[in-house]
Amino acid sequence: MAGHRGFLRFLALGLGLTLVGVPVPVRADGFDDWLLSVRREARAHGVSEATVDAAFVNLRPIPDVIDKERHQPELTMTFAQYLAKVVTDDRVQRGRALLADYRPVLLKVQASFGVQPRFIVALWALESDYGRITGGYPVVGALATLAYSGSRKSMFRHELLDALQILDEKDITLAGMTGSWAGAMGQCQFMPSSFRRFAVDFDGSGRRDIWTNEADVFASIANYLTGLHWRPGETWGREVHLPQGLGGKLAGLTKARTLSEWKRVGLHNLDGSDLPALPISAALVTPDGPNGSAYLVYANYEVVMKWNHSTYFATSVGLLADRIGGD
Repeated sequence: MAGHRGFLRFLALGLGLTLVGVPVPVRADGFDDWLLSVRREARAHGVSEATVDAAFVNLRPIPDVIDKERHQPELTMTFAQYLAKVVTDDRVQRGRALLADYRPVLLKVQASFGVQPRFIVALWALESDYGRITGGYPVVGALATLAYSGSRKSMFRHELLDALQILDEKDITLAGMTGSWAGAMGQCQFMPSSFRRFAVDFDGSGRRDIWTNEADVFASIANYLTGLHWRPGETWGREVHLPQGLGGKLAGLTKARTLSEWKRVGLHNLDGSDLPALPISAALVTPDGPNGSAYLVYANYEVVMKWNHSTYFATSVGLLADRIGGD
């Protein structure tokens, strides 16, 4: 999810993993008093009384949300296993078909923001399986639960206030504001703070709709990447052949070198050909360690890492974008 994201939350949502554990009771004896303090803060931020009244009527903590926060699945799979789950032949074929279906609007988004359609479609795929899995939790209820009883109360309180402001601006109705148990919303899984910064009304409907309007979804994804300094016309990286014994010494996003320097230490394209003679800085990433696959990654890879701080996620976005192609 974009903004204040959790990689394990993505695993649970995107891969359909089950979160197990005994349901956690939520003490709600002070919840109403707590809501009064949130109400005062929302009013100080300019949210109307009517919006707060509607959002808070019959609001109670959601035990299932706390249960999911406290029993998130541990990441035990290798990158190769993860890649096999998220970059499937079916997902690639659907991505190609959807890119063709939405090409006119994707090209308009690219003209406005400079982000290639294949990367927009790849992020759409990994965040919500092309809009199919977006979460069915009431966002206000989930955020209020986490702000009251969760482990990151301050962060989620800010997200709750942002959600109330979104409702007040009438981009979405209370009933329509659904998302993950952690409050990530819509087909691009924006947290409310990310929505307020980056969501776009691309079709001029008067609402920023990342739930049901694909044009707004694509433009919002692109606007987010642009805000993180995406480089138009550049790619993410490439898989390379890594000489034995080099990975552990040279891998890491802070150890960037030019492509010519990587060539001198013995790196080649996966097919054995020389790396391109371009004045580009690249870092070596080995998601499964020095004995696994290796990738030289560029500035746009680090942009995706800011979207979700996971080499598994960022590398999968790049590989899926390459397989979808079409730019």
